[in-house]
Amino acid sequence: MFWRIIIQTVVVHTITYFIVGFSAFTLFKYTATLSDSKNNMRPATDLIVRIGTLFQPIRGVLFGIVFYLLKDIVFQQKDGWLIIWIMLVAIGILSTFAPAASSIEGFIYLKSDYGRNWGGLIEILIQSFLLSIITYYWVNHSDSILLTWIMGILFTIVILLPSLVLLVSLKKKKLVETGIQNKSDFA
Repeated sequence: MFWRIIIQTVVVHTITYFIVGFSAFTLFKYTATLSDSKNNMRPATDLIVRIGTLFQPIRGVLFGIVFYLLKDIVFQQKDGWLIIWIMLVAIGILSTFAPAASSIEGFIYLKSDYGRNWGGLIEILIQSFLLSIITYYWVNHSDSILLTWIMGILFTIVILLPSLVLLVSLKKKKLVETGIQNKSDFA
Protein backbone atom coordinates (compact mmCIF):
# COMPACT_ATOMS: atom_id res chain seq x y z
CA MET A 1 0.00 0.00 0.00
CA PHE A 2 2.94 2.37 0.67
CA TRP A 3 4.18 2.41 -2.93
CA ARG A 4 0.68 2.57 -4.36
CA ILE A 5 -0.14 5.72 -2.37
CA ILE A 6 3.25 7.26 -3.21
CA ILE A 7 2.94 6.57 -6.95
CA GLN A 8 -0.69 7.67 -7.15
CA THR A 9 0.11 10.88 -5.27
CA VAL A 10 3.11 11.60 -7.51
CA VAL A 11 1.01 11.10 -10.63
CA VAL A 12 -1.95 13.17 -9.41
CA HIS A 13 0.21 15.98 -8.03
CA THR A 14 2.26 16.25 -11.22
CA ILE A 15 -0.81 16.28 -13.47
CA THR A 16 -2.76 18.80 -11.38
CA TYR A 17 0.34 20.99 -10.96
CA PHE A 18 0.81 21.14 -14.71
CA ILE A 19 -2.82 21.67 -15.72
CA VAL A 20 -3.72 24.19 -13.02
CA GLY A 21 -0.34 25.92 -13.30
CA PHE A 22 -0.55 26.26 -17.07
CA SER A 23 -4.11 27.56 -16.81
CA ALA A 24 -3.19 30.09 -14.11
CA PHE A 25 -0.04 31.09 -16.02
CA THR A 26 -2.24 32.03 -18.98
CA LEU A 27 -5.23 33.44 -17.08
CA PHE A 28 -3.27 35.54 -14.58
CA LYS A 29 -0.58 36.64 -17.08
CA TYR A 30 2.32 35.26 -15.05
CA THR A 31 4.83 36.15 -17.78
CA ALA A 32 4.54 39.80 -16.76
CA THR A 33 4.57 38.97 -13.06
CA LEU A 34 7.64 36.77 -13.36
CA SER A 35 9.52 39.36 -15.41
CA ASP A 36 8.98 42.02 -12.73
CA SER A 37 12.37 42.42 -11.05
CA LYS A 38 10.70 43.54 -7.80
CA ASN A 39 9.31 40.10 -6.96
CA ASN A 40 12.62 38.19 -6.91
CA MET A 41 11.35 35.42 -9.17
CA ARG A 42 12.93 33.86 -12.24
CA PRO A 43 11.52 35.03 -15.57
CA ALA A 44 9.16 32.74 -17.49
CA THR A 45 11.87 32.26 -20.12
CA ASP A 46 14.30 30.73 -17.60
CA LEU A 47 14.89 27.06 -18.41
CA ILE A 48 14.26 25.88 -14.86
CA VAL A 49 10.86 27.62 -14.86
CA ARG A 50 9.99 26.07 -18.22
CA ILE A 51 10.84 22.56 -16.96
CA GLY A 52 9.47 23.02 -13.43
CA THR A 53 7.01 20.17 -13.89
CA LEU A 54 9.93 17.72 -13.99
CA PHE A 55 10.62 18.48 -10.31
CA GLN A 56 7.04 17.87 -9.18
CA PRO A 57 7.39 14.10 -8.70
CA ILE A 58 9.76 14.94 -5.82
CA ARG A 59 7.03 16.98 -4.14
CA GLY A 60 4.55 14.23 -4.95
CA VAL A 61 6.71 11.72 -3.06
CA LEU A 62 6.79 14.03 -0.04
CA PHE A 63 3.01 14.48 -0.14
CA GLY A 64 2.59 10.74 -0.65
CA ILE A 65 4.67 9.91 2.42
CA VAL A 66 2.46 12.15 4.57
CA PHE A 67 -0.71 10.73 2.99
CA TYR A 68 0.54 7.21 3.68
CA LEU A 69 1.31 8.03 7.32
CA LEU A 70 -2.24 9.39 7.68
CA LYS A 71 -3.86 6.69 5.52
CA ASP A 72 -6.10 5.36 8.31
CA ILE A 73 -7.40 8.86 8.98
CA VAL A 74 -7.84 10.15 5.41
CA PHE A 75 -8.54 7.19 3.15
CA GLN A 76 -10.92 5.31 5.46
CA GLN A 77 -13.38 8.17 5.93
CA LYS A 78 -16.10 9.43 3.63
CA ASP A 79 -14.77 13.00 3.86
CA GLY A 80 -11.09 12.04 3.82
CA TRP A 81 -10.43 14.23 0.78
CA LEU A 82 -11.56 17.24 2.83
CA ILE A 83 -9.15 16.34 5.63
CA ILE A 84 -6.32 16.17 3.07
CA TRP A 85 -7.29 19.51 1.55
CA ILE A 86 -7.64 21.32 4.89
CA MET A 87 -4.27 19.91 5.95
CA LEU A 88 -2.60 21.11 2.73
CA VAL A 89 -4.18 24.56 2.97
CA ALA A 90 -3.55 25.04 6.70
CA ILE A 91 0.01 23.73 6.81
CA GLY A 92 1.26 23.92 3.26
CA ILE A 93 -0.21 27.21 2.11
CA LEU A 94 -1.30 29.53 4.93
CA SER A 95 1.08 28.44 7.69
CA THR A 96 4.38 27.70 5.97
CA PHE A 97 7.48 28.42 8.02
CA ALA A 98 8.87 30.44 5.11
CA PRO A 99 7.62 33.90 4.26
CA ALA A 100 5.82 32.72 1.12
CA ALA A 101 3.30 34.81 -0.76
CA SER A 102 -0.26 34.12 0.41
CA SER A 103 0.97 32.82 3.77
CA ILE A 104 0.74 34.40 7.20
CA GLU A 105 4.54 34.73 7.30
CA GLY A 106 4.48 36.33 3.87
CA PHE A 107 1.92 38.86 5.06
CA ILE A 108 4.20 39.76 7.97
CA TYR A 109 7.61 39.77 6.29
CA LEU A 110 7.18 40.36 2.55
CA LYS A 111 6.93 43.79 1.03
CA SER A 112 4.45 43.11 -1.69
CA ASP A 113 1.24 44.26 -3.19
CA TYR A 114 -1.19 41.65 -1.87
CA GLY A 115 -3.59 42.38 -4.70
CA ARG A 116 -1.08 40.70 -7.05
CA ASN A 117 -1.01 37.49 -4.97
CA TRP A 118 -4.69 36.61 -5.41
CA GLY A 119 -4.02 34.77 -8.67
CA GLY A 120 -1.36 32.63 -7.03
CA LEU A 121 -3.56 31.91 -4.05
CA ILE A 122 -6.46 30.90 -6.28
CA GLU A 123 -4.10 28.67 -8.26
CA ILE A 124 -2.71 26.81 -5.26
CA LEU A 125 -6.11 26.43 -3.63
CA ILE A 126 -7.51 24.85 -6.80
CA GLN A 127 -4.46 22.64 -7.34
CA SER A 128 -4.44 21.40 -3.73
CA PHE A 129 -8.21 20.82 -3.91
CA LEU A 130 -7.85 18.69 -7.07
CA LEU A 131 -4.86 16.85 -5.58
CA SER A 132 -6.95 16.01 -2.52
CA ILE A 133 -10.07 14.83 -4.33
CA ILE A 134 -8.39 12.90 -7.13
CA THR A 135 -5.82 11.21 -4.90
CA TYR A 136 -8.51 10.25 -2.38
CA TYR A 137 -10.74 8.85 -5.12
CA TRP A 138 -7.95 6.96 -6.91
CA VAL A 139 -6.54 5.40 -3.72
CA ASN A 140 -10.04 4.22 -2.83
CA HIS A 141 -10.70 2.96 -6.38
CA SER A 142 -7.29 1.50 -7.21
CA ASP A 143 -8.96 -1.38 -9.00
CA SER A 144 -10.24 0.99 -11.72
CA ILE A 145 -8.13 0.06 -14.74
CA LEU A 146 -9.63 2.88 -16.83
CA LEU A 147 -8.71 5.52 -14.24
CA THR A 148 -5.21 4.06 -13.89
CA TRP A 149 -4.70 4.14 -17.67
CA ILE A 150 -6.01 7.71 -17.98
CA MET A 151 -3.78 8.93 -15.17
CA GLY A 152 -0.78 7.08 -16.60
CA ILE A 153 -1.28 8.57 -20.06
CA LEU A 154 -1.77 12.09 -18.67
CA PHE A 155 1.31 11.74 -16.47
CA THR A 156 3.40 10.58 -19.43
CA ILE A 157 2.26 13.56 -21.54
CA VAL A 158 2.84 16.02 -18.69
CA ILE A 159 6.38 14.70 -18.14
CA LEU A 160 7.22 14.47 -21.86
CA LEU A 161 6.38 18.11 -22.62
CA PRO A 162 8.98 19.72 -20.32
CA SER A 163 11.42 16.91 -21.15
CA LEU A 164 11.21 17.97 -24.80
CA VAL A 165 11.76 21.60 -23.79
CA LEU A 166 14.86 20.51 -21.87
CA LEU A 167 16.20 18.43 -24.77
CA VAL A 168 15.66 21.25 -27.28
CA SER A 169 17.32 23.75 -24.94
CA LEU A 170 20.32 21.47 -24.41
CA LYS A 171 20.59 20.91 -28.17
CA LYS A 172 20.47 24.65 -28.84
CA LYS A 173 23.12 25.25 -26.19
CA LYS A 174 25.36 22.60 -27.73
CA LEU A 175 24.87 24.10 -31.21
CA VAL A 176 25.75 27.57 -29.93
CA GLU A 177 28.84 26.22 -28.17
CA THR A 178 30.02 24.51 -31.36
CA GLY A 179 29.43 27.63 -33.47
CA ILE A 180 26.30 26.51 -35.31
CA GLN A 181 23.91 29.36 -34.61
CA ASN A 182 21.38 29.43 -37.41
CA LYS A 183 19.46 27.01 -39.58
CA SER A 184 21.53 27.75 -42.69
CA ASP A 185 24.56 26.21 -40.95
CA PHE A 186 22.78 22.82 -41.03
CA ALA A 187 22.79 22.61 -44.87
